Amino acid sequence: MDSSSTRMSLYLCNPHKYLCCPSRAASFRIFVHHHRLFSSAKTHLASAQTPITPVPRTVTMPVSTPTTTLSAIEQSKRLAAYTAVDKHILPEHKVIGIGSGSTVPYVVERIVAQGRELNKDRVFIPTGFQSKELIVMSNLNLGDIDQFPTIDVTIDGADEVDLDLNCIKGGGACQLREKVLAEAANTYADYRKNAEYLGTNFTPGVPIEVLRKLQNVLGSPNATLRMAKAKAGPVVTDNSNFVIDAPFPRETMMNPSVILAKIKMLTGIVEVGLFCDMAQAAYFGNEDGSVTVKRKVGSRVVEESILPS
Repeated sequence: MDSSSTRMSLYLCNPHKYLCCPSRAASFRIFVHHHRLFSSAKTHLASAQTPITPVPRTVTMPVSTPTTTLSAIEQSKRLAAYTAVDKHILPEHKVIGIGSGSTVPYVVERIVAQGRELNKDRVFIPTGFQSKELIVMSNLNLGDIDQFPTIDVTIDGADEVDLDLNCIKGGGACQLREKVLAEAANTYADYRKNAEYLGTNFTPGVPIEVLRKLQNVLGSPNATLRMAKAKAGPVVTDNSNFVIDAPFPRETMMNPSVILAKIKMLTGIVEVGLFCDMAQAAYFGNEDGSVTVKRKVGSRVVEESILPS
């Protein structure tokens, strides 16, 4: 890809909730997206008028748990994260987006392992509170999307991924900021999020960030306002909005870009957790130590394997 016009990012997903394609080997996905300027998204995020200088802290990242004590799923997550960083976070990348999810700590761990000399001139942009804390705790340089509207690489997660590398994101209620950074992204998800169609195993539905309660006009009869688990009332996003989870039938989810466009046209919709036609490649960390790579070549998705060394 022409480095002057394209960049890359990554998504993460939480593998502990939903099982996708159980007959397939355990794996994680990573997606590569084209980067574009985020001028239109600036209005959604708080602006930073002055450069942000990282504040030194005595807190350090926890020491990696030995491989022998990690479950097979955790080993697969770490394998996918490490492979993503090794393949796509290169020395020339200076502005890097960091998403949220259970695999992101492994990504940050691998980035830190690239060395202080390489990271001292990099800036890391978070998609939410979790990634911000990881960046600061790792003594990496914290930045803001308003300061750095062009990002070289973003790492994030997905809740489910289909055969065409479309994703559902927003299980953590961060879909707006994730999509801003994910305009160019590598995405990885664990094998249990691998599905033929979106919504197959991620049963809560499409996460939709809204300004007010709109579940009755979304065309999803079972849409519900997402309620908080550790507080009274609904979940409130980092942008002080509500989240509606809207399940749709399979025939609708077979073409997710159509329902995405319809929902986006409704007044009061902030962002929809459907990430369509954004991924260019996917990496899966498998239980046997290999990595399965799926990437788009023209209109096709081709697959190859990277065997353990």
